Amino acid sequence: MPVMAGAVIAGADQLPHHNGLLIDVTLGGGGHSALLLERHTNLRLIGLDQDPTARAAASKRLAVFGDRVTILAANFANYTPSESALMVLADLGVSSPQLDVAERGFSFRLNGPLDMRMNPNSDVETAAELINRLEENALADLIYSYGGERWSRRIARRIKSDLADQGAYEGTSALAHAVASCYPPKVRWGRIHPATRTFQALRIAVNNELTALDRFLQSGPSWLEPGGVIGLISFHSLEDKLVKTAFMRDDRLENITRKPIVATSAERRINPRSRSAKWRLARRVNNR
Repeated sequence: MPVMAGAVIAGADQLPHHNGLLIDVTLGGGGHSALLLERHTNLRLIGLDQDPTARAAASKRLAVFGDRVTILAANFANYTPSESALMVLADLGVSSPQLDVAERGFSFRLNGPLDMRMNPNSDVETAAELINRLEENALADLIYSYGGERWSRRIARRIKSDLADQGAYEGTSALAHAVASCYPPKVRWGRIHPATRTFQALRIAVNNELTALDRFLQSGPSWLEPGGVIGLISFHSLEDKLVKTAFMRDDRLENITRKPIVATSAERRINPRSRSAKWRLARRVNNR
């Protein structure tokens, strides 16, 4: 079950009608879109994803809906639809297949190359190239700003020292071990792995995620027909702040969720990845 499925379904139920276009700008495996297409049989879907593996998985999952589905290789920051949409949906998290495939380099649980690119075929720098390029202070600032990591100075110093000594990390496990060693022993093995925040910061930087989100928040509301809704699931305080601010200040939108909806305790027990998820929803109110 995709994260925050109940909230997404409830958001679609607020639409004035259900005969129109759904644009899922982070299609992933197609979980959210499948639920909405099954529930509302007059919805059509345009699904966007940079990741060819995700598009293949979604294509298989959504095949039952036939020509109601169009899947495109696209980054939502650069996309412009050719028709107005009833609903625009974004799930800003890393999908389970991305985390569970070692070769993608997103996870410290499975050893793989330090890649972390959402589109593995793109020419943007990998996480390995990023940590090699940045000076120690800049790396520390990045880990603190994007990860909220209190030990960022110590971690950046260790990373740059290791790179000077050995040239490169062998993979994600080696980097995770180096990060963990920077934590005081008493707090090293808590509920959250010590490398979580550093890996999150590197992933955000590699994929330029906050800039892409900001561009999407500027353009996305204009994709909607009047009465249509735009909903986002975020997993990071910086993402949620951007969404909250955009929904409050954009005069094209009525902010429906004054406070974000979070996963239920039952969902958090079943799916620990939902523990930081926040859902916000807004409605298009004018044509400006």
